[in-house]
Amino acid sequence: MRKIIVCNIVSVDGYFTDPDGNPPFAGMDEFFDGYNLERITAATTVLLGRRSYEFFGGYWPAVADAPVDPADRSLDEVNRGISRGFNQVQKVAVSDDFAVPDDHPWRDRTTVVTRAGVAGWLAAAKESGEGDIVIFASRTLWNALLSQGLVDEVHLMIAPVAYGGGTPAFDGQVPLALSSARQAPGSNNALLVYRPAAH
Repeated sequence: MRKIIVCNIVSVDGYFTDPDGNPPFAGMDEFFDGYNLERITAATTVLLGRRSYEFFGGYWPAVADAPVDPADRSLDEVNRGISRGFNQVQKVAVSDDFAVPDDHPWRDRTTVVTRAGVAGWLAAAKESGEGDIVIFASRTLWNALLSQGLVDEVHLMIAPVAYGGGTPAFDGQVPLALSSARQAPGSNNALLVYRPAAH
């Protein structure tokens, strides 16, 4: 059975964004990039909310073949690998009114599922095929799925910054069980992997 895995970076005090809507840039280092490459490599499907799909779809497709710039880490081999991973896997965008533009580079590898239909789609997808179903960003989507018991693992990259306010990662109380923790040399991040306590 395939696993449904949420992957997000959050502040050390549990915020998805700061009060101005910015994600924890302080934690977006080589460890963060490398772990995203691990996850996209293990995935065969990426599930995204509409806004995350449009953001990622506007950024990642071109990175793999962008001109080489040794001074720009966002164009290193790890990030090019992430780009290739996104370009290759099946994407599922969750929206009630979104259509993938005809000229979008991911059009042929994208399915649009309604919000009401995503739970049924996940139930069927878990039982067929191979590889993980990974959810990046898409906070509203994964919180809804988590509340329905449809998430198998929550992977949180804890960034070395405290916001004291902003958008919390979680919408409510969620009992979680810690499965593993990881650090990397040269990084102040910590990767925490949780299972919902009901699993």
